[in-house]
Amino acid sequence: MNRALVIEDDEVTAKAIVNTLTSHGFDVLWTANGRDGLSAAISGGHDVITLDRMLPDFDGLTIISTLRSLGIQTPVLMISALSDVDERVKGLRSGGDDYLTKPFSTVEMIARVEVLLRRPLAGVSERLLSVGNLHIDLIEQSLSREGVQIPLLPTEFKLLTYFMRNAGQLVTRTMLFQAVWGYHFDPGTNIIDVHIGRLRKKIEGGNSPVIQTIRGSGYVLASQE
Repeated sequence: MNRALVIEDDEVTAKAIVNTLTSHGFDVLWTANGRDGLSAAISGGHDVITLDRMLPDFDGLTIISTLRSLGIQTPVLMISALSDVDERVKGLRSGGDDYLTKPFSTVEMIARVEVLLRRPLAGVSERLLSVGNLHIDLIEQSLSREGVQIPLLPTEFKLLTYFMRNAGQLVTRTMLFQAVWGYHFDPGTNIIDVHIGRLRKKIEGGNSPVIQTIRGSGYVLASQE
């Protein structure tokens, strides 16, 4: 059974999408705001996502760009009342796979979903990320070092995944806020310092620093031991 995630704040529209997907054999999860939707999308396990463009908390563009920056390639059908060509282009360039404008026919919606499911996923063969002796399984959402499993909280996992995808490169605080928390600016909190501190304790274990602080610039994940 295919699993679908519906991220839609309008209850009437959401029910129409959920009922249509369910009647076509999908197991459906519905979230009504951007924050819960992003969390559910990152947790994985979905074969397709329908994503409203305008949402409380995080908008659709923030959600899709965050997913793609984390390497999550779940097909996304963006659904929006914004029908201008420029808006459709923004949605597709942010990482959306298709764009459907409101009001829409549920027959067309399910047809578009079925087309997305037939497409081969970009990077579908990618499952493991490795930097030195750190190994992340993107499917299992797990981390191991020298064969030992290291438990990570969801935000720590997102943070480390982003670092490993950019190993050896400078990562600024703003880049981290955008990729991990969905902010396009630095809100001036110490949330990054707290999470990096916790992450360091888990992955370094008294060994040489893995995540290096570049004072005044950002951070670098060492690309080698």
